[in-house]
Amino acid sequence: MLNNRRTILCQFLGLIGAGFAVVNGRTVPAVAQGNALPVVVELFTSQGCSSCPPAEALLSELAQRQDVIALEFHVDYWDYIGWKDPFADPAFTERQRRYNRAFGSPYNYTPQMVVDGRDHEVGSRRSAVEARIETASMKREMARDQMETPPVVSLARSAGGDLTVTLSGDSPEQGGFEILVVGFDKRHETDVQRGENRGRKLINAHVVRSAETLARQWRGGDLTVSVPAERISGDGGCAVLVQNPQTGTIAMAGEIYF
Repeated sequence: MLNNRRTILCQFLGLIGAGFAVVNGRTVPAVAQGNALPVVVELFTSQGCSSCPPAEALLSELAQRQDVIALEFHVDYWDYIGWKDPFADPAFTERQRRYNRAFGSPYNYTPQMVVDGRDHEVGSRRSAVEARIETASMKREMARDQMETPPVVSLARSAGGDLTVTLSGDSPEQGGFEILVVGFDKRHETDVQRGENRGRKLINAHVVRSAETLARQWRGGDLTVSVPAERISGDGGCAVLVQNPQTGTIAMAGEIYF
């Protein structure tokens, strides 16, 4: 994706199914079409886990794709084994726990990739992850084609850094949706001094620094939410996820780079 794109307009719809829980500057929106409709891939990882670097490298590659919104959530449950992950947040551990409860899994693990909030895979299994992304993309296409007015999420950022999020169109499925804004950094290089990755230089991309619920119970129709710059952490950009809090399914999403 091009880092100088100021606005990304994403129009797409998640298939009903299993899974869980801006503006002064001139903007020129781009519309994602066809197979470019982005699928959300969340990697749950830790700098304290020696199995995670291959998954982090894969996520960095996925972040370059037009059809993927890639987010790297660092969890805190490996901090005790020698290296405290500087990006870990207990809230991200809880987000992973909610997903795994929905998946019927009794525990969290790393590296885990969650695709559109409905499927998951070991994050280092490239072929399996890419297959799940392809399946999710096809499901989005089929579901969108069945909608009379597919939902749209638009993001725009002012010169001062404030964000405007605009939603419109029909609700993608029954029930209310939460609107979540996720701020992320561009890239980090960390020299790990202790723990399983001692002596390694770890490279992390799209590291999530903040996640905040903007609105609850969106059921379709027009909605505009303004987000002050100080409420968004991260120097890389942000993503907006429209997510069913009961099932975790991500019905649609948008992304903008800073």
